[in-house]
Amino acid sequence: MGINLLQNIALGVVSFFSLTNLFLIGIGTFCGIIIGAMPGLSTTMGIALFVPFTFSLSPIAGLAMLGGLYNGSVYGGSISAILLRTPGTAASCATVFDGYPMTQKGQGAKALGIALVSSFIGGILGAVILLSLAPPLASFALSFGPPEYFMVAVLGLTIIISLSDDKSLIKGFLAGAFGLLIATVGFDTIEGFPRFTFGNVGLYDGVSLVPALIGLFSFSQALRLCLKPDSRNAVPAKSNLIGNALPSWTELHSIRKTLLRSSIIGTIVGILPGAGADIASFVSYSEAKRKSDRPETFGTGIIEGVAASEASNNAVVGGSLVPLLTLGIPGNSASAVLLGGLLIHGLNPGPMLFTGRPDVVYGFIMSLLVANVIMFVMGLAGLKIFPQVLRVPNKILVPLIIVFSVAGSYAIQNSFMDVSLMLVFGVIGVVLEHFNFPLAPIVLGIILGPIAEDALWQSLIISNGSYAIFFTRPISLVLFALSVASVLYALFNKYKQQLLRRNA
Repeated sequence: MGINLLQNIALGVVSFFSLTNLFLIGIGTFCGIIIGAMPGLSTTMGIALFVPFTFSLSPIAGLAMLGGLYNGSVYGGSISAILLRTPGTAASCATVFDGYPMTQKGQGAKALGIALVSSFIGGILGAVILLSLAPPLASFALSFGPPEYFMVAVLGLTIIISLSDDKSLIKGFLAGAFGLLIATVGFDTIEGFPRFTFGNVGLYDGVSLVPALIGLFSFSQALRLCLKPDSRNAVPAKSNLIGNALPSWTELHSIRKTLLRSSIIGTIVGILPGAGADIASFVSYSEAKRKSDRPETFGTGIIEGVAASEASNNAVVGGSLVPLLTLGIPGNSASAVLLGGLLIHGLNPGPMLFTGRPDVVYGFIMSLLVANVIMFVMGLAGLKIFPQVLRVPNKILVPLIIVFSVAGSYAIQNSFMDVSLMLVFGVIGVVLEHFNFPLAPIVLGIILGPIAEDALWQSLIISNGSYAIFFTRPISLVLFALSVASVLYALFNKYKQQLLRRNA
């Protein structure tokens, strides 16, 4: 098997490397970074936009271009998240927690450098795992049924404890519950009746995640800037932003475990169909905080927080392609659009694709490795350019954020309803933060709510209404135990921190 793998890798290298393919992957990566950095323009939208341009290209060239765009857009989301507190994509929400405070402290360029290096490492590790372990990892993901997915969602919701400060633990739970409530809006997928729509047809499909994210993190930021007449004075000096952008070897050594752990988490989460880079970034951020000797410093602007989120969400790219290429099951919405790109070129994803067209499969995987190198070079060239956005005065910056927020919300489904939702969530974000409610649990509830509800109903239908199904299946039981352990461990850590502060 090892010999066959090496032969297929060599075949992929030969079939992929050409000046045309390298140029196309460079174009895709550059456009991906731009799309990712613009709030409201999602990775999925970018891939869908570029699929028609691959019609006249060879399968390898077309997939390489789309893969570069996929990879670049995930990294690009960190740029606006760090500099403007406005995640360019949902995958960069957790990057805001420490990335923007670093910018406020005059370390915007340092945060961008950490994000770039972490994205590169996470992307490379994700692609290497895809290259070497795709079949066994895909077979493991195939063993997941509705009970397992419900427990995965429950495990994800336990992260709310870690994302809440000691003094706002109750507020964190309330914010998470609010997010779950928002996730119930729309048609019940089992019973088929509308819930909490108040007769508004525009809410029948539920609350779209992207408008909610743009409202909570982007439009609310514009409103806050409007409420601060002298807010431009808080912008760090240019000299503080440009020096020492790339992390030192000492800094890299200090976060090496975080980078490795987050990359592995991102790859595993990416493999699970239905999960995505947004969930992976939250999980990795939470784990980094739990494993840290200084958990109380997370959220104040430290490199570990940025590294955990960015290494994880870029590793998802490789992980999400495992079930897509080996089983034909998209790992997330972005890979679902990539599935369309494969079918357009007459390629049917599945185990036979690896034996029937190894040149295309392994050429595509090799293109992801190259895309990460190109992304690193482009990001490195832009490190001294990106921070200059902070010099834009608020009278220009605020209208730009509002325009991008409105345009991005509308572009999702060409719906003014999404624009209205974005505006509402923007006001909600300002009010909640004024009363010190964390916003991250709301996002987590919106993301995991539908997954948990659908999996719960499906599990009960399978078991004829018996809840025992969650505790009689080995994987589901293990996930339940991990959820309990996660809650107890987080509560113990918070209790220990309170004792240390009292005795200090």
